[in-house]
This record gives sequence, C-alpha cells and structure tokens, in this order.
Amino acid sequence: QVQLQESGPGLVKPSQTVSLTCTVSGDSITTVYYYWSWIRQPPGKGLEWIGYISYNGSPSYSPSLKSRASISRDTSKNQFTLHLSSVTPEETAVYYCVREPDVPRTWYVEVWGQGTLVTVSS
Repeated sequence: QVQLQESGPGLVKPSQTVSLTCTVSGDSITTVYYYWSWIRQPPGKGLEWIGYISYNGSPSYSPSLKSRASISRDTSKNQFTLHLSSVTPEETAVYYCVREPDVPRTWYVEVWGQGTLVTVSS
C-alpha cells in the first residue's frame, strides 16, 4: 500500500525556513506519471497548492510562492523535500505531501499524507 509521511520541525520562527520531508513507501517517486506535491491548509482556511516535483525530477511552484519555495528529491531514499523560506506567521498551516497523477488517468490514484502542523511563531 502506498503511504506518504511528512516530517520536520513543527515550530519555525518568522523569517526562517520551513523544511519538510515526505517519505514515500509502497511506490517509487520516479513512477510515471505522478507528481509529488506539497499542499497546505492554514487554520480555518482552504487548501493551497505549494508546488510539486514530477516523476522525472522537474519542479513546479505556485506563482505566489515560487520565489521562496524549493522542492527537491532524493531517489535513493525515496523522499522529497520542501524548503519554504522567509515565512511569516500567516503561513502557519497543516502541510501535506501528496501523490497525484499529472493528468487524470485510469488506475492512477491520488494519495495524501496525514499532514503535519507547522507553526510559524517567535
């Protein structure tokens, strides 16, 4: 069974960097044709796409975050990582890693991690 697990510090100071790692089991992050994505949800608000790294290693980011976001991967560990720099308290959120098809495809299933709360506070 495919499982995604977020990990990283739950408390980050303003102006510092949120660094989160998603560990994938049951599938390879090089499996075609999936995106490996980061999504967040601030308390009481909706979901926001941060970006993804594709099965071939190509990253893409939300226009509002692209100047501060970086997603990379370590295929030997089957992990991908988010670095979001210069964060503010408004970016306190539950952060999710997600496997999703690049386009809707038969037999390609969306899978979410359980999420991890990151609090941005001094």
